[in-house]
Amino acid sequence: MSEEFKNMFSLKGERAVITGGATGLGFAMAKCMVAAGAEVILLARDADKLQKACEELGSSASYYAYDVTDTDRAQEIADQIIREHGDVTILCNNAGNHCKKPIEEMSVKDFTDVLDVHVVGSYAFTRAFVPHMRKNQKGSIVFTASMTSFIGMPYVMGYAAAKSAFLGMVRSLAAEVSADGIRVNAVAPGWIDTPMFHKAVDNDPPRQQKILGRTPMNRFGDPEDIGWAVVYLCSPAAKFVNGVALPVDGGALIGF
Repeated sequence: MSEEFKNMFSLKGERAVITGGATGLGFAMAKCMVAAGAEVILLARDADKLQKACEELGSSASYYAYDVTDTDRAQEIADQIIREHGDVTILCNNAGNHCKKPIEEMSVKDFTDVLDVHVVGSYAFTRAFVPHMRKNQKGSIVFTASMTSFIGMPYVMGYAAAKSAFLGMVRSLAAEVSADGIRVNAVAPGWIDTPMFHKAVDNDPPRQQKILGRTPMNRFGDPEDIGWAVVYLCSPAAKFVNGVALPVDGGALIGF
């Protein structure tokens, strides 16, 4: 077998920026990327959690404490990362928040707070890195979508609006930048065993049972299931995969 084939799933030589990278899915992405050979740069608001994450990941990881809603600083942070670490070839827009309330109780601020993190924050950060990737004619941008990008779920209007917006952002941006060597995709996690997931369902047993009932594999996913999917999307093996949202859901979207 040729060396090219052996390295198709390798991220050796790649440098990835992961927002929301200290915990949950972002940390799982980081672990899998480091295992695949990448250098990772984690961003989140909590410096203590970031430091702990980087200690676990080892010398291939570093961090910046940054709130993605501080969009006025997006370009400054992007430029600092590139100046201090070198070319960035992968951007994972993973930072997120959640609000589970009936519409009568979900204020306009509740709604916009979710959009500000997911949609506006990821837009500003992507906008900051795209010129750099265009210049190098190389890049992979991944958004963390959701089951709510595809199916209706009650009590999560803001979250569903944000995650549905990612699908349009992926398609539009892929159409705009892929001729310049930048691929844009999304991963759509099913119900994954993370702190955010538990916050949403631990006090709602009927919701948990409904989730398992529509998931043919009859279990929740592991964070690394998402991490390895992102490694694939950013690897040479996915070099012709562009503008798509990959469900990693145990079959939930097709379940009955």
